[in-house]
Amino acid sequence: MSISHAPPDSHGPDIPGIPELAASESSDTKSTDHDALPELEPLVPASTRRTRVPRWLRRTSGPVLLLALWQVLSSTGVLTADVLASPGTIARVAGDLVSDGSLTNAMGVSLQRVAVGLLLGTVVGTGLALVSGLFRIGEDLVDASVQMLRTVPFVGLIPLFIIWFGIGEAPKVAIITLGVSFPLYLNVYAGIRGVDSQLIEAGESLGLSRWGLVRHVVLPGALPGAMTGLRYSLGIAWLALVFAEQINADAGIGFLMVQARDFLRTDVIVVCLIVYAFLGLLADFIVRSLERLLLQWRPTFTGR
Repeated sequence: MSISHAPPDSHGPDIPGIPELAASESSDTKSTDHDALPELEPLVPASTRRTRVPRWLRRTSGPVLLLALWQVLSSTGVLTADVLASPGTIARVAGDLVSDGSLTNAMGVSLQRVAVGLLLGTVVGTGLALVSGLFRIGEDLVDASVQMLRTVPFVGLIPLFIIWFGIGEAPKVAIITLGVSFPLYLNVYAGIRGVDSQLIEAGESLGLSRWGLVRHVVLPGALPGAMTGLRYSLGIAWLALVFAEQINADAGIGFLMVQARDFLRTDVIVVCLIVYAFLGLLADFIVRSLERLLLQWRPTFTGR
């Protein structure tokens, strides 16, 4: 007695022409099903489906609306010239100050003071933060003193600076330096102490020396905090400059403001304030561009 074992997928004897017919029917079915499937559309985030407005237009719309409101209030008499001059008057006065060279000379002197004070403050604040952040003994010696000094308003030290340094450029630069140092110290110190300890352990396991850890792990990790501190310091530098140039100054934007105050020229005062604002905005733009260049390795959320 013999038993025939057929293949598992065999259901009977082969009939000539049937496999070809089945294959053609299968291909026709596949093509029909493929044609019947709906086309898939890629998912698009809701933020990109909205009408895209150029970013530069959105960023300038606020100042333009504020300027238009200012002009309307001046034209209707709500804001008189004694209180606040109109934008047209401000533009004319700014043109006169530029044409006679007084505004450009004042800007040059003020920029020089800010640059020197910012450089000295960056060296002092960053140096103290490195000593306090990298070494425990440095923290014990430096941090408490810095925390006490930063709570003293630097404007209140102006009389002491005048007594110590006289009435020349030294007290003005010293005020800016002091104002710049503390934000940099706090942010760089926080950046150093905020470095992940697992990164330190990974660097040690790779055989990095202490200087190698500082160079390749600690300083790159503290760089975002340092850039934030630099932006804060720039804002405080311009604020300190306003106070510094009120102290027996014979040049600079603050000197123009003092003269305008004595002659009740609100238009000149507004021009000087606008110059302060634009110089601060330009400095912040430079720092933000530097931040994007140095922190390309750090992906961040940029808003939607």
